Amino acid sequence: MLPQREFEAILYVDPGLMSLPSAVAADVVGAEPLTGGVANDVWRLTLADGSHLVLKGTSNAPATLFPIEAQGLRVLAEPGGLQVPRVIEVSARHLLLESLEADLPGTDAYWEAAGRAVAALHSVRGDRFGWDSDGWLGLLPQENGWMDDGHEFFAERRILRYVREPKVRQALDAADVAGLERICARLPELVPPAPAVLNHGDLWQGNMVATVGGEPAFIDPAVCWMWAESELSMLYCTAPPPERFFGAYQEISPPADGWRERMPLLHLREHLSALAHFGAVGNHVAEIRAVIRAFS
Repeated sequence: MLPQREFEAILYVDPGLMSLPSAVAADVVGAEPLTGGVANDVWRLTLADGSHLVLKGTSNAPATLFPIEAQGLRVLAEPGGLQVPRVIEVSARHLLLESLEADLPGTDAYWEAAGRAVAALHSVRGDRFGWDSDGWLGLLPQENGWMDDGHEFFAERRILRYVREPKVRQALDAADVAGLERICARLPELVPPAPAVLNHGDLWQGNMVATVGGEPAFIDPAVCWMWAESELSMLYCTAPPPERFFGAYQEISPPADGWRERMPLLHLREHLSALAHFGAVGNHVAEIRAVIRAFS
């Protein structure tokens, strides 16, 4: 067994704020960091029998962060129909999950199955936009207050919501903010009306993994009822998957004409969220300004 003091040091977690199930803690013999976590430390635990678990933890997590994530995983599984890791234990300071063991494969079969799975997720319809409660995207609140109109929801809860964040206000000038406001006013002209469907909410390749059998699985949700295209934009604009993914998706749930041209517009939320978290790093300001020029 890994010594408790060493185990606690590796996890960077105050032992007074976090505890594992005693049966699990007694069996932990190793812990290695996993890449990809932005908001939290993520570790792959090795148990005495050679099996593995995944532990997400942080000492400064908002109290509802992990419980809401656990709820989101359950929603993606049912009614969403997606393969997700089983939640073993959740607290205000950690989330203990089944380890799916495999990395993201590059097979055509995987991407076709993933496209069909996401299309099936988007076939689950809601009657309003939003969610029962606010959630989290990274370490910032995801505002989910109910609205009947998708254009108003996207404008208020997914674009203008971030303009109030201090790091966004530092990175964007008055002309940028005015451009975003013009886009919000024009959304009914720019985006065809579409129903509210079940969204993973943070769907990029980093949140797509595979089971040991090579089936697509999904992690780190920020669930809500929103347009299908707003979800697709994150995949399309952030390390896009192979075209086989989109082909398989369209067989089940064809997007409206011109959807590819709308992807940069709907991807605004991701650029704004990145600014809100990290400030003016990378090319997010330039990308936002390019969208303003194209769509405002």
